[in-house]
Amino acid sequence: MWSRYVALGDSFTEGLMDETDPDGRHRGWADRLACQLQTVNPDLLYANLAIRGRLLGQVVDEQVPQALALNPDLVSLAAGINDTLRRSYDLHSAMTSLENAVISLRGSGADVLLVAFGDPSRRSRVMSSVSVRIAAVNAATLAIAQQYGCRVVEFWGCAAFDDDSFWDEDRLHLSPSGHALAARAAADALGIGDDTWRTPQPLTDAGGPLHRGAGHVRWARRHLVPWLSRRLRGQSSGDMITPKRPTLERPACP
Repeated sequence: MWSRYVALGDSFTEGLMDETDPDGRHRGWADRLACQLQTVNPDLLYANLAIRGRLLGQVVDEQVPQALALNPDLVSLAAGINDTLRRSYDLHSAMTSLENAVISLRGSGADVLLVAFGDPSRRSRVMSSVSVRIAAVNAATLAIAQQYGCRVVEFWGCAAFDDDSFWDEDRLHLSPSGHALAARAAADALGIGDDTWRTPQPLTDAGGPLHRGAGHVRWARRHLVPWLSRRLRGQSSGDMITPKRPTLERPACP
């Protein structure tokens, strides 16, 4: 069983919008997964190098070498959604970066856990514009995983995440309950959980058209406008952010 787990990626793996630890950093699904792994191996050590806003190429260039230096036997790599939101997105370049990262990580002897992300069109008409791109990313991710013997968390087509309660009000990041569900999905992919996480719960009542319309306006003001403003200024939400767990240590479990 694994003894040195390193998590790589962007805000999804950094854990944005989950509960915060005493140091003020968000917890997230990877931290939760590390605690599940610790129940199997009490000596597990864990590092999380993920930083919000990072593109796939940045994750590969910056985080993969750091991970290799830690000599892990399990690495999760989840990134690429930020890339699909950019007008200049290049699927071939992005997936070449992912494949090169997998080759390096697998060549070191580590097991690799990849993520096939969910279909945003199931929840958001705004995000549905990149649904085709994400579908292509997932197809390439699954092909890479099969070629190099990686494990995969598959969210595409899964109705379990359709409930708004699993998402933060920004509609992009998971809520605490969403991170808990993602951790269960990852544990299932690693063979230390089960597939009951896929069973959807009854959808939360979203209210009538006026309620939803007010929600759209509030979301645009609080989240869309600031995001567009950062893009115009060439800034990233991850500027000046450092990894929350840069070295291997015992996971902080409740």
